[in-house]
Amino acid sequence: MIGEIVTNLKRASFLVTLYLFSMLLVAAPAAAQNPTPTAAISVTCTPATINVEVAPGSTYSGFTTCSAKNPTAYQEKVSLNVQAEGLATAAPGDMYVGAGEAVDFQISVRATPYMMMDSRTLEVQATVQEINGVPPLNSASSKTNMIINIMQYSLVQVEATEPFTQLMPKTDKIFEFKVYNLGNQFDFMKVGVTDDSRETLEEAGFTITLPAIKKGVIPGPTAENIEVKVRTPKTQGWTDSYYVLNFYSASEFQCLEDICRPESQMITIYVRGVYLPGFEVIPALSMIALAAAVAGRRFINIDDDEEEWRESAPGL
Repeated sequence: MIGEIVTNLKRASFLVTLYLFSMLLVAAPAAAQNPTPTAAISVTCTPATINVEVAPGSTYSGFTTCSAKNPTAYQEKVSLNVQAEGLATAAPGDMYVGAGEAVDFQISVRATPYMMMDSRTLEVQATVQEINGVPPLNSASSKTNMIINIMQYSLVQVEATEPFTQLMPKTDKIFEFKVYNLGNQFDFMKVGVTDDSRETLEEAGFTITLPAIKKGVIPGPTAENIEVKVRTPKTQGWTDSYYVLNFYSASEFQCLEDICRPESQMITIYVRGVYLPGFEVIPALSMIALAAAVAGRRFINIDDDEEEWRESAPGL
């Protein structure tokens, strides 16, 4: 009796096991036909380097075009996060990307006008928020990094500390000029006296010495002083003369990258003529002429007095 019960239990267990196994065989193909959706996204951007011009009059902006690609068989909602190390950016907040499709979008970066030359990182991250309208079971995101170059520009300003001076012949004088670098990066400034100005002065007998032809100037409101040594002509003659010295400065960076556009500053040099000690030429001649006239008049008056006196005393 007991043996028969055990045999029936074994037979029932075998039947249950066989049933469960057959159910698994039926469920496996169904699961294979309806797999769990898995989210995925990838982002690429071109160009990977964004150059931003910040010189006066520029747009202060740069752009890149990115593409978000969905490799899955489901529509995805993707959110975008853009960071540019303190720079202002503009980009879509989110987008829908169809199954197996790619969506292009543009990112713009705006710099501050006249900001210093620099390199910064632009980071773009795309994250899948929904897949087929529901949150994904897995975390899916893609990130790419780019470089933002704040480009260098040059701007030069020249100032004369003594725009007008009066000198005697054969006199040494040091003229001082202030050179400002109003660009956004350390720059070497070429300095000198323009060719036409130098030729005119040297033909008149001037001697011009420029100790430096290039000077490193840091950007900002602090000027670099440049000296120009001048000696006036040995002989000037009897007349005064006015001369012009034209000093210039040009950015070496600008000359390498573009056509040189030097900034210049003119000064006027007034060289006095050689006069009689303590007299000007015309006043001195006037005084001599006046003295001669007075002396001649007195001489004429003396002769008239003598004739009148003799006529009044004819016996003498």
